[in-house]
Amino acid sequence: MADYKEKLGGLASKLKEAGPPTPLQKVSPLKTANVGREVEVQFNNYIPKSLLKQLKTLALELDLSLKELNIKALKAYLKGS
Repeated sequence: MADYKEKLGGLASKLKEAGPPTPLQKVSPLKTANVGREVEVQFNNYIPKSLLKQLKTLALELDLSLKELNIKALKAYLKGS
């Protein structure tokens, strides 16, 4: 038991002497640029379930996300009025 405590005590002193290892690389957050993109805001509304089903089907057929489909539809509606 004394041998174990001696080994353990020696390990702690070695760790204190060595200090923390230096990192291999610096970690920094990614910088995202909104160059040429408009700032987005959240827009919530309630629609009939059947309409949502139609929108999802159309988005799938056009290979668009619901967000992209909604943006295109709203822009087309505003251009027409």
